[in-house]
Amino acid sequence: MTAEPIHFVKMQGAGNDYVYIDCFSEPTPQDPAALAPRIADRHFGVGGDGLVLVMPSDVAAARMRMFNADGSESEMCGNGVRCVAHLVVSRGRAPAGTVTIETGRGVLALEVVRTGPRGSQVRVDMGGPLLEAERIPVVFEPMAGRVVDAACPALGSPEPWWDAVGLDPRMTCVSMGNPHVTFYCRDVAGVPLESIGPRIETHAIFPRRVNVHFVQVLADDRVRMRTWERGSGITMACGTGASAVCVSGVLTGRTGRRIVAELPGGPLTLEWGGSGPVFMTGPAEEVFEGTWWGS
Repeated sequence: MTAEPIHFVKMQGAGNDYVYIDCFSEPTPQDPAALAPRIADRHFGVGGDGLVLVMPSDVAAARMRMFNADGSESEMCGNGVRCVAHLVVSRGRAPAGTVTIETGRGVLALEVVRTGPRGSQVRVDMGGPLLEAERIPVVFEPMAGRVVDAACPALGSPEPWWDAVGLDPRMTCVSMGNPHVTFYCRDVAGVPLESIGPRIETHAIFPRRVNVHFVQVLADDRVRMRTWERGSGITMACGTGASAVCVSGVLTGRTGRRIVAELPGGPLTLEWGGSGPVFMTGPAEEVFEGTWWGS
């Protein structure tokens, strides 16, 4: 049992939902890694893809700490940071417009436009992608080079579903402060994500595990993607993942520099000029508030 009840805000960005604790007004949990699996449990807790703490910062309007549903802490969450920026503005801790949020990736700048009392449209400067193998990290030769359309031992031997979905078994790896691997195929709906996702996530070539994305190119400026998130499993959306997919499309020549990514939870708009930061635009919405008594 928790010693004290916890007031929370449930928020979602393109269906990527987290339990948010506003630590400006609520006590900071003593052990958020242990709390995350309990409060994010969809049957015995509030339910969500994880836990996000919105904390005071010495260098930004707020600091974000994000914990996956398994309790592991992640460096960044693109959908999560949009929701943090909305929360900071909606609670009067920063004016709408440019808002800075401290993350494990560094301090990010976000443009917040209110769309209603419980929602905002937010454009995020996600920072520049990290492309060298050792910085992602991925154990690959040559370690100092980029991993673009490269053979992927994590997939294992060919399986019948490869042909069924038109899988290109080559991988492209990108870090957006957290590691991502992208594969392209003809039909993302047919990918057995629940089995192949965890196999790739935990493979030895990814020493810090990895977020896994399968992508179907619909047009030069539009893709459809499904995601297995490190530590959370299948999710409705992944903002850093969509950013990595935008970068991967440019690096491999499959898509242009501005795309709309169709995710199960809704669309996100991504832009990358081939160098410099990736920009992501999408919604941030409050779903409900409540008090969790622990279990």
